[in-house]
Amino acid sequence: MCVTHEDMVFRLPEKLSFEEGAAIPEVFLTAFQALHWLAKIETGEQVLIHAGASGVGTAAIQLVQLHQADCMVTASAAKHATCLALGASHAIDYKKDNFAEVVQEITAGKGVNVILDFIAAPYFQMNLDTLGVEGRLVMLSLIGGIKPKEVNLAPILRKRLQIIGTTLRARSLDYKIALTKDLATKCLPHFESGQLKPIIDSIVPWTEVAAAHQRMEDNLNTGKIVLKVG
Repeated sequence: MCVTHEDMVFRLPEKLSFEEGAAIPEVFLTAFQALHWLAKIETGEQVLIHAGASGVGTAAIQLVQLHQADCMVTASAAKHATCLALGASHAIDYKKDNFAEVVQEITAGKGVNVILDFIAAPYFQMNLDTLGVEGRLVMLSLIGGIKPKEVNLAPILRKRLQIIGTTLRARSLDYKIALTKDLATKCLPHFESGQLKPIIDSIVPWTEVAAAHQRMEDNLNTGKIVLKVG
């Protein structure tokens, strides 16, 4: 049984299955909050999304495109096609390329306006170098660690950067309800039309949850892994 507050649910779009519906809330709420409530992206801005083929990453690509902004991603080479098909203008192979250098080349040295980051410590300095003037870095996770080896903080002042950290689960009930209602109002019509869609890597019986976690830990998934009960 799953229990939640009645104001934290929204109607399942008619064209979507229950499995597709299950793949919407957490990733789209996280991406929507990061882009609109925190970074406050504007039309025409440039956004860099790390882990672009993840659940949140695939949601964020679509939301950036919907807002008529430009989006580039970091992802392993095998996942580039998916990111580009969803609307990313550039896909950078984090395994072999220095994303800060690539972005500076793409933007002619201006940098990007917004970065969504899950990696933390290993990327922190390069994120500062990648942001343009008055850029915003939204940190959503600490997958790579919490202690950068060495950081030059000068870009924060020189470029007037904002560094924003967030975890959605720790927010108040009122905050979560307001965010859910805002997402439903602004995005549900686009799920109905097909302009937005949940990206599902696989649907796995809940009894195989260990295997599902292992697939995710091995970085094999593109989009969400959905557990099905029954």
